[in-house]
Amino acid sequence: MKTLLVPVASHDALPSVFETAILAARRFGSLIEGVSLRPALAEYVPVDMVGGMTWLRDEEADKAEAETAGHRFVSFMDQAGVPLATDGPCTPETVGSAGPRYRWRPDVPAGDAFLGQYARLFTATVVGRPGTDDGSPRMTTFETALFESGRPILLAPPVAPATLGDAILIAWNGSTETARAVAFAMPFLRQAQRIRVISVEGGTVPGPSAEDLARSLACEGIVADFRAHSAGRRTPGEVFLAEAEAFGCDLLIKGAYTQSRLRQMIFGGPTSHLLAHAEIPMLMAH
Repeated sequence: MKTLLVPVASHDALPSVFETAILAARRFGSLIEGVSLRPALAEYVPVDMVGGMTWLRDEEADKAEAETAGHRFVSFMDQAGVPLATDGPCTPETVGSAGPRYRWRPDVPAGDAFLGQYARLFTATVVGRPGTDDGSPRMTTFETALFESGRPILLAPPVAPATLGDAILIAWNGSTETARAVAFAMPFLRQAQRIRVISVEGGTVPGPSAEDLARSLACEGIVADFRAHSAGRRTPGEVFLAEAEAFGCDLLIKGAYTQSRLRQMIFGGPTSHLLAHAEIPMLMAH
């Protein structure tokens, strides 16, 4: 977790995104790089089906918004006491001795496509938990980073967390996606004070059990207990969040969209439930 990408857009959860990134950076001595997240102009060309009228978002206003995003990022990092990264390439020697630090990249093209590509260079991308109201982070930001980067997503909750990675809950369903999330989360798992692996009957796919995963982690020198919940009236997503609260969890590890996005839109699913209701940080991968 030595490099963290933080896409910055105007939304209510932005302070939580910054704080979550700082908590991770302090734990691992990470470089936090902020970039302005601006939708491409083509995303702002509505068509009036009656009159055929179109309009474009003001490009100057778009640039001004990007500058404001940069000021917010830099100001937050400075107030939190995170130093500005020195110029120059990273080397094993400088990385080993460096603590948390930040830099801002101003020359970022508009459009989500850039985010999906650029995030491939970072250990993780930190974004806010998406929502449906105007003040929430956009779902397209989360999905672009999730599906296009090949890297994990560290999701910040709506309210900034006080801790990150002390008590970890792994929402295990036996899937490739969750196995990948666990692999990406190994730096957190090696430093955690408490770890629990849970599974829910009816919410798994063919694959190893929660007990199997706990035993596998033990071979890595990581102590974790496990619980297998029987089917009941609660959905797997509800069980995950209830168990996270009871465990005092400050980081939840979960594979994203084991079921397809379309299926989850129609029928619901654990990923959709967590994205709608989780009040704790989550590390997700697909």
